[in-house]
Amino acid sequence: MVNPWLALTPGDDPAERIRQVGHAHERFLAGDRRADRMRSVVADSWARSAAWIGADHTAPIDLTDDDLDAYRSAHPLARVMPIFRDLLGGLAEDGDHILAVCDATGRLLWVEGRPATLHGAASMNFVPGARWDEAHAGTNAPGTALAVDHAIQIFATEHFSRPVQRWTCAAAPIHDPATGRLLGAIDVTGGDHLANPHSLALVRATALAAEAYLGSAKPVNERPVVAALGRDDALLAVGGRRLRLGRRHSELLVLLTVHPEGRTGDQLGLDLYGDDVNPVTVRAELSRLRRILGPELLDSRPYRLRAEVESDLGTVGRLLGQGRTAEALAAYPGPLLPGSDAPGIARLRRMLDDRLRAAVLVSGDRRLLQGWLASPWGEDDLELWEACAALAPNDAVAARRVAELSREYSCNLPATWP
Repeated sequence: MVNPWLALTPGDDPAERIRQVGHAHERFLAGDRRADRMRSVVADSWARSAAWIGADHTAPIDLTDDDLDAYRSAHPLARVMPIFRDLLGGLAEDGDHILAVCDATGRLLWVEGRPATLHGAASMNFVPGARWDEAHAGTNAPGTALAVDHAIQIFATEHFSRPVQRWTCAAAPIHDPATGRLLGAIDVTGGDHLANPHSLALVRATALAAEAYLGSAKPVNERPVVAALGRDDALLAVGGRRLRLGRRHSELLVLLTVHPEGRTGDQLGLDLYGDDVNPVTVRAELSRLRRILGPELLDSRPYRLRAEVESDLGTVGRLLGQGRTAEALAAYPGPLLPGSDAPGIARLRRMLDDRLRAAVLVSGDRRLLQGWLASPWGEDDLELWEACAALAPNDAVAARRVAELSREYSCNLPATWP
């Protein structure tokens, strides 16, 4: 079976493959969106990239000097840089390769290698502080690895941006082992010879080693952590355990984290079922949840968590309250328990989404607007597209999207509107 994450299959001629993909790239830019002889993961990435940038675009630098130093020193991946250097640093020191590490937004934090190789990469802004997610740099291994949450190689002309097409790279995403949250990606960039199974296996193994270290380094008596954003089932890390909860237990746990003072059974019933509440069902769900969590964590009369719990929902809310919109957006992987229709969860989901969206809109920061609009939940947000277009009148992509959404929404209005 062909591995879709590898750039070349056995027997491929690299030079011929570069030529074939290069022709497909030019046809794509000319409007021919067929993916003949293209990996689907690359064709899909080209489509996403074309919605944001042109093929001659250069990645922007948005963090420098002391701000960059402070940000990366506080980043969780700073703790595993010795592992990255130990496992991949030899490639960067001994050959024409670059070791790069980015955060979950695609911002490069560390870029290391021989001076001559780094100088060549700097010409395309492959430097610390630059944004290499697909929305800012097009198809590339670290940016696309983040987009699809999988280790991947990107070979030469598979890059969407022409200035990057003389490079080949392999990258793998890295997650927080306690919460499953995406932390960033590890990448090796170099010449065409990187398009082999070994480079992809190496970066994947390095990412796994980093995750294992982050997991083993956490003390077992740390406060419980709940991850419920961008996922249908909440993940609870407590006492060295990682528990994936079912839908109702996920909803109950989230509701209890936002009400540390406690909730009665009737209140939780209304949060879960609205007016169609069955007290027996609520008590049964809470009883099962107590067996999962243990009596040392879940109390009753009222129902409350006995330990201080950290949650991704609370983290985003706290950052917004402190006016740190960029960090809040970076910490937001998606809506709260998006598959839940419980009234209490729907209310919390709407409140957080509205707060974050409003903060992005009033920021007047085009990069934040682009970050929101690049997401599945923000891609059809006409008001923010209009704000983005107003900040950059020459942005053809934003102008086209405003026109498309305006036509679509006007066609969907009822005949009696207004």
